[in-house]
Amino acid sequence: MIKKPLLLMMLFFAFTAMNAQDLIAPSYGFSHNKTAYITLADGTEISGTIRDIDRDKGLIEYIKLQDAAGKKHKLKPEDIKFMYLPPSGLDNLTKKLDFISDYQKWSDDKLNQEYIKEGYAYFETADVKIKKKNSKLLMQLLNPGFSKEFKIYCDPHAKETASLGVGGVKFVGGDAKSYYVAKKDSPAFLLKKKEYKKEFVPLWGGCEKVIAANPEPKWTDLTKHAISYSECAEAK
Repeated sequence: MIKKPLLLMMLFFAFTAMNAQDLIAPSYGFSHNKTAYITLADGTEISGTIRDIDRDKGLIEYIKLQDAAGKKHKLKPEDIKFMYLPPSGLDNLTKKLDFISDYQKWSDDKLNQEYIKEGYAYFETADVKIKKKNSKLLMQLLNPGFSKEFKIYCDPHAKETASLGVGGVKFVGGDAKSYYVAKKDSPAFLLKKKEYKKEFVPLWGGCEKVIAANPEPKWTDLTKHAISYSECAEAK
């Protein structure tokens, strides 16, 4: 059990880190007690509790769900349009803390922001370019508050920067060194920290505001650049 002084320190560190990040921390563990909400590719909506999730190379290969009537569903990524999954334990706490910045002006209209604010992880089936091949994969969205023009997805294999943690839970640092990103409806692709300066102009070339204001672009400002790009897109 976490003692009160330790919990307060954890909350302080989480709040400090959150102000610099503006991305939801990715979830890897999910509750088997709370309700998950899934919309299928054909538009059918189902809800229930997670029985099992199987992954292949970090990505969800299938999810087993049991609905309120006791019916069991085994779903593959191609069966799912999008879904909201309830994280478990401290994972859920940090997700709620990370989602404080509010950029509703640039949020995707189809997203249920109430579920997001409750700490749910949002996944959607997206086109992802890996090498020269496009694949449809279930991707976890990390910027649901400002994802209308530019989406930032979790890279399950991303390495992280140095971090400070308490009791095995990271609160400061530990930022991913890569994400999958996508402009509007374009396929997502892997963007790495070490390649960000090289990719900066091609990535943000449609917005002179971002280019001019960042002669020495920093990886830690990725979300700031995404928000500025959203402002550009809205002004067109």
